[in-house]
Amino acid sequence: MLTYSMEDRGGLPLYEYLYRCIRADILEGTLATDERLPSKRALAEHLHLSVITVEGAYQQLEAEGYVYTRPKRGFFVAPVDRAPRPAAPAPIPAEPPARVWRLDLGRNQVDGSRFPVSTWARLTRQVLSEGGAAILSPTPHQGLYALRQAIADDLRDFKGMAVSPEQIVVGAGAEYLYLLLAQLLGREAVFAVEDPGYPKIRQVYSKCGAACVPVPIDRQGMNPRALEDSGANVVHISPTHHYPTGIVTPIGRRQALLRWAEERGGVIIEDDYDSEFRFAGRPIPTLQSIDARGQVVYMNTFSQTISPSMRMGFMILPPRLLERYRRELDFYACTVPVLEQHVLARFLSGGYYEQHLSRMRKEYRARRAAVIDAFQNSPFADRVTFSEQGAGLHFLLRLDTKQPDGDIRRRAGALGVRLAFLSEYEAVPGSRYAHTLVVNYAGLDPARLDDAMPLLAEIFAE
Repeated sequence: MLTYSMEDRGGLPLYEYLYRCIRADILEGTLATDERLPSKRALAEHLHLSVITVEGAYQQLEAEGYVYTRPKRGFFVAPVDRAPRPAAPAPIPAEPPARVWRLDLGRNQVDGSRFPVSTWARLTRQVLSEGGAAILSPTPHQGLYALRQAIADDLRDFKGMAVSPEQIVVGAGAEYLYLLLAQLLGREAVFAVEDPGYPKIRQVYSKCGAACVPVPIDRQGMNPRALEDSGANVVHISPTHHYPTGIVTPIGRRQALLRWAEERGGVIIEDDYDSEFRFAGRPIPTLQSIDARGQVVYMNTFSQTISPSMRMGFMILPPRLLERYRRELDFYACTVPVLEQHVLARFLSGGYYEQHLSRMRKEYRARRAAVIDAFQNSPFADRVTFSEQGAGLHFLLRLDTKQPDGDIRRRAGALGVRLAFLSEYEAVPGSRYAHTLVVNYAGLDPARLDDAMPLLAEIFAE
């Protein structure tokens, strides 16, 4: 007769504990194949359980295939593979803790402390109270229509772009949209990417199996002649404010790139990263806004303007690619939670987004000036040269030194300072961008600048 202690069941229901005990005996071979189990009544009396408890355990064993029944004869052990002896569990490495830096100039981050959380919370409450079943209903594959309409209106009002909500695809951040584009354009596509450039772009395309060709940029951005020589038929560029160099592609070069796309039958992916933070002059028109042939895919996110944690971006597909997207990729569900889409739609259409951007432009302009002023009055001021375009949340600082970038970065790390060098963004390493720091200032507290300069002076010392 099967005997188990029913007292040490760890809070499990009686029937489930009994089921687990019998299952373990079957897997370990204690109960042989085709062996008959005790009757429900007999086992219940033996273990001082109710017949219903034993019946529940037997039914679960039968449902999972561990036992079978023979009419009027009862339950029998089914043929199953015996469980092997458990191996010693492999050690699971601990997740490395995030490092806390004394000074972080290398991380591209925004100041989330000034985001209007109270407004966002109020809009969230409105959506929850007024949305009803809508916030629990599936959204269209391309995203909530109200959000796409709000994005289209914002692009029209502040960037002069005439786009339809039907052209917009909403996704969980830029990297997800890169994945969609790699699938949409196919494995036969050859992607040209800027060198230097944002490393994740080439990493994502390469991991998708697409051919990815780094093309050196010049003072005007991507050179159409170098692009032609690369053999690419897709180019991913940031013509309005290149990261990390800050280069702005002039109109003549933009027109040449559009001619390349038309003659080649190619596609231009315009990554409009960081363009909202321009501190001098009018916003620069997007490449998409002068594209008359439908060659440009426009991309942008709310990572810099709101927060990277929002994980929300969008792309605008020209008609020929929109048709292909709907034909081949509309089985993908929208990856952004519907509640966040509803709230962001109200945040945009209510004018709160533009108000937030206006405040942050003033804040970042002042913070940028404070950081540059601190460098210009630092002990090492005579050894640095600035390259800044009056836009974006970073600037370049050329350091007069003969020390390799890697040595300076390691010395800084030992003192708790994170630095980023322009050479780190090169796909093809060279000496052209050596000794140039990419200073990300948006997340830097101006109150810490007085302490930061002596620390940097120690790092930059010959």
